[in-house]
Amino acid sequence: MTHAMVKGSNTPLDVTGVRAVLHWTPGPGAPDVDASVLLLGPDGRVRTDADFVFYNEPRHPSGLARHLPKKRVPEGLTDTVEVDLAALDAGVDRVVIAASCDGGPFRTVRDLSLTLYDTAGPQHAAPVVSFEVVPDTGAETALICGEVYRKGTGWKFRALAQGYASGLVGLATQYGVAVDDGEPAATGQAPAAPVRPASVPTTPLGTPQPRIPAAEPAPTSAYGYPLQAPSPAHVPAQPAYGYPQPMSAPPAAPPQVHQQPPVHQQPQPGYPAYGYPQPVAAGQPAGPAVPPPLAPPAVPPAVSANGDGGFALPPQGPQFQPQR
Repeated sequence: MTHAMVKGSNTPLDVTGVRAVLHWTPGPGAPDVDASVLLLGPDGRVRTDADFVFYNEPRHPSGLARHLPKKRVPEGLTDTVEVDLAALDAGVDRVVIAASCDGGPFRTVRDLSLTLYDTAGPQHAAPVVSFEVVPDTGAETALICGEVYRKGTGWKFRALAQGYASGLVGLATQYGVAVDDGEPAATGQAPAAPVRPASVPTTPLGTPQPRIPAAEPAPTSAYGYPLQAPSPAHVPAQPAYGYPQPMSAPPAAPPQVHQQPPVHQQPQPGYPAYGYPQPVAAGQPAGPAVPPPLAPPAVPPAVSANGDGGFALPPQGPQFQPQR
């Protein structure tokens, strides 16, 4: 027989274990729903983070609480958790059955309901409890659908439908689960610090890097112009034939030349040079005038013995002499 529950009601459970199934109808814009379970101690808080069983930690270390995969059924979608109540140790005083949605509030989830089955019953047996979960405001993103608590030597179920606008993180924090990076931690251990690879540079992004100046091109000369002045450690190339050489230092001053006293050109009587007068040093006194040489005395013509008026042939060679 199935007990239809209303909010705030409770009923005893004569079972050794429960299978809690969430049902809802998917639709356009409707968020996905996830079931979870928390095992609480007498103080109303989890003993360790491992007491929180959900989609990221689907199995309790003891194996007594489990999160099962989602299923599609004719009525819509289901998500399921199971707890073996009879095998729980005395440190667990209460079992909270929760639901959370990702992508929107519960007002957009249609036909949300919770049903409890006896894990030891037949596979297609009727549920023990059914509860139509209706949130108070519709803005909730996490709900406590109900709780199974100890009553004497047995267990009872109470229908709640209490919500949290802070989602699964807010619900887990409420019961003492340590939360890290927006998700509940299931082991209670802080994640190890990431190790930076040795090859990864440590310079922050966006830091301007120094620019390496490009090498200056070697100096070249234009046609008809001299080369540029070379650097101290640079040996310039030799220019082509006919171009001036580069000057690395100013030319040395020419040596001092002592000027000779001016020479005046004057004619010198008696010693004419061939066509030009000889120079006379300035300031030198002129010597006495030298008379020109006398002409040799004239020689009277000889008178020939043959009476030809004194004409005589010049001396001739023997080949021209008359034969004697």
